[in-house]
Amino acid sequence: MQHKTIRFQTSGQGLYEFTDRVNAFVRESGVDTGLLTVFVRHTSCSLIIQENADSDVQRDLMVFFHRLVPPSSDPKMDWVVHRLEGPDDMPAHIKAALTQTSIGIPIIDGEMALGTWQGIYLFEHRDHPHNREVVLMLS
Repeated sequence: MQHKTIRFQTSGQGLYEFTDRVNAFVRESGVDTGLLTVFVRHTSCSLIIQENADSDVQRDLMVFFHRLVPPSSDPKMDWVVHRLEGPDDMPAHIKAALTQTSIGIPIIDGEMALGTWQGIYLFEHRDHPHNREVVLMLS
């Protein structure tokens, strides 16, 4: 088994692609066949595999999640109790719960078995910059 921690500095809500950094880890590992686990160590951001060819996809995802789970300052969110870190805090936890904190990707012939237009993204749900960590585990 091999592992590595990737660190990010986000600048607020958005999708941060890091496929190249994961590809480099897989290549350096020398593993021909296996399973890569990608795990984010936070509760207010998440991971997604998504199209990386057209930035409209990322924009539309951001709009969708904002409409689905608006800030807790929105009157539709008056039921929210957890507001300790601001109006983006509980909505960030909800968005993370709706997506995923861990992704499994097959490794075949020394490469991730991603589709042509698939990329790996950290999905930041908070408004302000945060330091984030993603753990890669190859087995």
